[in-house]
Amino acid sequence: MKAKLEIVALILGFIGLFGTITITALPTWKVSAFIGANLIVMEELWEGLWMNCYRQININMQCKVYDSLLILPVELQVARAMMCVSIALVFIALIVTGCGIQRSYCCGDKQKCKNITLALGGCLYLLSFLTTLIPVCWVGHSIIQQFNDPTSLDAQKRELGQAIFIGWGTCGVLLATGIILLFRYSKRTSKEEDHYNDAYLMEEKSVVKEDSVGLAKTGSSFHKFHEYV
Repeated sequence: MKAKLEIVALILGFIGLFGTITITALPTWKVSAFIGANLIVMEELWEGLWMNCYRQININMQCKVYDSLLILPVELQVARAMMCVSIALVFIALIVTGCGIQRSYCCGDKQKCKNITLALGGCLYLLSFLTTLIPVCWVGHSIIQQFNDPTSLDAQKRELGQAIFIGWGTCGVLLATGIILLFRYSKRTSKEEDHYNDAYLMEEKSVVKEDSVGLAKTGSSFHKFHEYV
């Protein structure tokens, strides 16, 4: 059961990696809001971190990569950088976790090394959770704020795209993975401490037993010497 929990964490880690790559690549962070004058669906606009896509009625979707990073809103600029960091963190966390699971041979028989490696993997997942949650929530907040702004034109208003919802789901997966790994780390360390305590008590008992045997032998020798005298 314990080993299966670590395998589940590895599977969740792969899902988290796939999720971060997906939401970084998707152009559906912001999508057209069909309200007011845009109630009739004549055209559709998607905005992502790397490109925007535009489609009119009876015309296929056409996507174009941004000419410059500076033309993006601040939240999308920050989101692009932080999502790249998230992908790197999840990838490193996967490798570290693979070395720290019970069935791994990376650390040999050094249980303490495996425990530290597992804890490091859990911390990296939690860090990637933050670097994913912040840009997704920031972009979502800016979309909602602009949507509710009465001074904004209907054509400028956007809705939450698929990438935002996938991002929130991915954040949940990364958080669960980090918690599972740190939970396993705490269980491993407590078990290791119990093992060391048991070994220490056994050694202490053996020392006491040897001392008592030595005292018994000394007493016996003294008694024989006294009888001889």
